[in-house]
Amino acid sequence: QVQLVESGGGLVQAGGSMRLSCAASGRAFSSFPMAWFRQAPGKEREFVAAVSGSGGSINYANSVKGRFTISRDNAKNTVYLQMNSLEPEDTAVYYCTRSRSIWSGPSSERYEYDYWGQGTQVTVTS
Repeated sequence: QVQLVESGGGLVQAGGSMRLSCAASGRAFSSFPMAWFRQAPGKEREFVAAVSGSGGSINYANSVKGRFTISRDNAKNTVYLQMNSLEPEDTAVYYCTRSRSIWSGPSSERYEYDYWGQGTQVTVTS
């Protein structure tokens, strides 16, 4: 069974930075692409960033490109999301998720992912 536990959320002022972490249990962590999604109140869950199993291929939503960086440490079974230049529009619950398949790339499609963490709240004040 795979478990994903996010941490690092909280309150930050606009323009600030925050780093989220997602610790994964289960086998073959390095074989699976991982991703971050987020969900703001009253909105659909949306893609933020994804990284391939090796870390060599990365995909970002246009809204975060140039501000957020996804990375992973396969030795620690952990994926990170470094968020800089935060904006109030980034306020959401952020979810870590694992791809269904080791053969997938770092997809932006929600249906490509099966295991999800419980989420961590990020609030950006203006």
